[in-house]
Amino acid sequence: MKTRLIDPTAMAVKDLHQYILGAVAPRPIAFASTVDSQGIPNLAPYSFFNAFSSNPPVLVFSSNRKVKDNQTKDTLLNIRETGEVVINAVNFAMMRQMALASIEYPAEINEFDKAGFTPLASDLVKPFRVAESPSQMECKVKDIITLGDQGGAGHLIICDVVRIHIHEAVIDDRDRIDPHKMDLVGRMGRAYYVRASGEAIHTVFQPVTDIAIGFDQLPESILKSPVLTGNQLAEIAALTALPSANALELLLSEPDIADFLDQEDGYHALHQMAANAIIAGSVDRAAGLLLLADRMHHQ
Repeated sequence: MKTRLIDPTAMAVKDLHQYILGAVAPRPIAFASTVDSQGIPNLAPYSFFNAFSSNPPVLVFSSNRKVKDNQTKDTLLNIRETGEVVINAVNFAMMRQMALASIEYPAEINEFDKAGFTPLASDLVKPFRVAESPSQMECKVKDIITLGDQGGAGHLIICDVVRIHIHEAVIDDRDRIDPHKMDLVGRMGRAYYVRASGEAIHTVFQPVTDIAIGFDQLPESILKSPVLTGNQLAEIAALTALPSANALELLLSEPDIADFLDQEDGYHALHQMAANAIIAGSVDRAAGLLLLADRMHHQ
């Protein structure tokens, strides 16, 4: 496939920024609540953000210098003064309010008021929590790593989580967070956001201790399937073993399958049956059908 070559050193920062945002997406949003040394609140969203450790619990987000004038943001200034922040999650119900808080208000303006959010007192830090957020993490800032001194340069803010608050409504009966109830949103390039719930969520069960056969052990005729997608091939490659000769004989005992072996388009039909079996969750059966098709390929 044809690709576009981009030299980061030969492009305007504003354009490079958009390529990075579009390629590294979706990104979770840290809705960062801080206060200055006088106790004036600030609330702002950051999507250069993720969790980096569970033990100890560590979150990291970046407050970048403004590209247009190389100024640092109020969040960073406040953290340098107080060393504390609350990172609030952003769900779909509060997305537009969050966008209001991203406006560059003067430092003395309270974004809680401007964006219509409810401040809650934290337990262990001074910044307020956002009541509407489904999860609120109180943090002590461990370190700030400056990545540059020009517009667009980041400051990595390394946060030790000291207290977590989660809405009971998003906890399921296994005492885990239900992603559909959490209903988070993520940031993409330009003005695009993504909603992480409903049909956007998929499960991929891949045991990491069971050694999968991998793509390199699949017959060439399967790898070059005229029907299967890369994702479907990966489900076959995730098996710990291909079906045995006895399993193939059981498949051949099914009249419909045996008939395909005598048809001119039987090879393609077996691959289509295999794709349908994968969709239905019968990956072992799909692998057997593909091996039967491989026999036809070599006849």
